[in-house]
Formats: sequence, structure tokens, C-alpha cells
Amino acid sequence: MDWQGASPLCISDPAADPPFSMRATHQPHNDIYSYEAPWPVYALAWSQRPATFRLGLGSFMEEYSNKLQILQLAPKTGDQNLVEIGEADHPYPITKLLWSPYKDAGLVPDLLATTGDYLRIWELPGSATDPPDVYPTAHLGQWQRPIVPALSLRATLANVRRIGHSKRDFCAPLTSFDWNEIDTHVIITSSVDTTCTVWDLNTQQAKTQLIAHDKEVYDVAFSGGADVFASVGADGSVRMFDLRALDHSTIIYETTAQQPIPSSGDSDRTLTPLPLHPHPPDAALSLPNPPLLKLSWNKQDPNYIASFQMDSSAIIILDIRVPAVPVMELQAHSATVNSISWAPHTSSRICSAGDDMQALVWDVSQSPAKIITEPLLSYAAKHEINHLSWNIVQPEYVGISAGNTVQALKI
Repeated sequence: MDWQGASPLCISDPAADPPFSMRATHQPHNDIYSYEAPWPVYALAWSQRPATFRLGLGSFMEEYSNKLQILQLAPKTGDQNLVEIGEADHPYPITKLLWSPYKDAGLVPDLLATTGDYLRIWELPGSATDPPDVYPTAHLGQWQRPIVPALSLRATLANVRRIGHSKRDFCAPLTSFDWNEIDTHVIITSSVDTTCTVWDLNTQQAKTQLIAHDKEVYDVAFSGGADVFASVGADGSVRMFDLRALDHSTIIYETTAQQPIPSSGDSDRTLTPLPLHPHPPDAALSLPNPPLLKLSWNKQDPNYIASFQMDSSAIIILDIRVPAVPVMELQAHSATVNSISWAPHTSSRICSAGDDMQALVWDVSQSPAKIITEPLLSYAAKHEINHLSWNIVQPEYVGISAGNTVQALKI
């Protein structure tokens, strides 16, 4: 299985490459690295620490007991895949996982955060002082597995709310979060209770909380600056906020309500926009706007945001300077889109993945068309792709989770 695209790619034969033990460097060189987890994988993220080829991943099991696991390229061995170097128990499935932005040189630990029932901050022990190829190893058959102490839980942050006049505490599940790249002590979370909460990791307290949407908030992301962020949710809107003026927000885009209309000649039903009414229709007859599930902010050109609707195979590109109407749509998936990510090193590339078992890389800079149907590259996995993550440290690699499999794909 290879990336397919209009431009030729030099896909090397892994068998022709010398093993790790014969190389002077332990940097990645293969076109595909794989790992088979013992459970379905959803959450996935690359470490931003320089000189690492390290992934965090989370299990997706419909039960209380789940797992957080750390993978890394096996150093100085003949093994050409990713190996586990750390694991921790995690209550409930992880809705999102991110490593801390790397800003300062020096002995700083590699931290990661997860959301689910709470916001949790973890530390990979030894990561502040040890380069990735000097962990102690245990001989297991033909290869050596790095031994790293169990992941250390540094903090558990819960926004506990009192229900009405009762004495019961309630903590709404968290759907997503983002780590501020400028002020790395700040994280913002989104929740099913319609709120977004800004956390200060120094004090381990909530700095502020706002009602961001009319319904559940499904995703949130900073623009790349310290203050501006956007969110999407079940009300079908993209809303932009500024931490310096939270008394108002800007609605960048709203989806259009749709209704099923019987097709002629058969019993199939198609979706068409609702007709415009001179007066608001009866509430019992109106349908809600389709939810927006994810958003990705272009960090190289923060004028652009990408998002997609629930049960949609199209990705919309929004220009915050021209609200209300997408400037572009990407239409090549044949099933529901599950994940999107802008390239960390260029403003013109974006990757998407979905239930059609495809990961697609798009070039949005060249085409004058509002609808693009031909991706630059495509990769076919063996299972539906649940999540993707673009490597910031080594941007020639994209990570995907599909079923029980995690793969690092070289573009």
C-alpha cells in the first residue's frame, strides 16, 4: 500500500534499506512504520520534542478501563516498526491527546494531556534528560524494547458543577482541547455542557469559563496566537473568540438545515436545503442544522479554518475575513470524514481521513475552483481511519489510527 498521486513518488523497498544497527543515525527513513495495538485506537498525537519520533495513542473501548500508550521508533535494532515505551490506565476512552508545545531548550520533561471525563496532564519519566536512543533496553527475541517507567500523572483538572439545589456534583465530559503554543501553561477544553474552559496549568485552576454554543461543543482550537480561538458544535456553527474580550463572539459559519425529500421512482431519500420562509416555520416542523464535528486552524496562515459536518464526506475551508460562505470544498472521500489536519510547515497542504479507509493530502493553493475533487496524494488503509496527526518535528510523516493499527506514513 502506497501513497498515490498525480506527482511521482519514490517509494523505496524496505528490504533494500540497511537495518537500524547498520546506520549512523536513528532518524526515521522508512516509508511506513506500523504498530498493532491490542485494542481499537482513536486518539493519536506526535510529540513536539526535537529529535524524537514519538507517538501517544489512546484506546477506544466502550468501558471504564482504557489505556494511554506511548510509542517510539526502536533504537539501534533491526526492528523497523514502532514499539511501546510506556503505558498507563485511563478512565474512559480518550477524546483527544496532545503533547506540550516545545518552546524552551533545556531539561524540560515531555508532557502530554488527555481529555475524557477530566483533563489530565501526564509526564513521560526520563524524557527531560535522556535522548530517545539511550533508554535502557530489555532483550525480547530479535529486538530490544526500551524500558521506561510508567507514565506519571501530574494533574487531574475537573470543572465540577453543582446540579440545581441538590448536593450532587456533576462534571460534564470533555470532547476536545487545545494547548496554547505561545503561553504553554494555558489549555482550553470543550464540553458537552455547551462551555469552553480556559485552564492555568501553573495554578491547576480554571481561569475562565464561557458558554460557547447553544448545544454541545465538539472541538476547540487556538489560532496559533495567545488569545484567539474558535470552536464548533452541535448547533452547526463555527464561532471565534478572543480571551481579551469574551463578552462577544463572531459567528464565522453556520450549516444549513436540511430535510429529506422522497426521490422519484424509488423509496430512497435525498437531502435538500429547506426552502426560505417569509416567516419562521413552526418549531415542530423545522430541522436542526447539521452539527460540525471538528475544526483545524491553519497555523501557517491563520486566516483559514477547516471543518466538516457530521456524516459528511466533504471538508469545508473557511476564510475568517469572508464569513458565512466556505471559500472552498474538498470532495473526494466516499464516506464520512473523521479527521483533518493542516500541515505544520506550509499553508497550502491539508490532510483528511475517514470511513472510506483513505487518507488524502490536498493542495489548496493552486486551484481557483471552489470545489476540489482531486487530492494531491491518497493512501488506502485496511480499516476505517479514525484519527490522523501530522508530525510537527518531522513534517514528512503523518500518523493515522485505523482499527487496532497505528501507522506513520511518509509523504
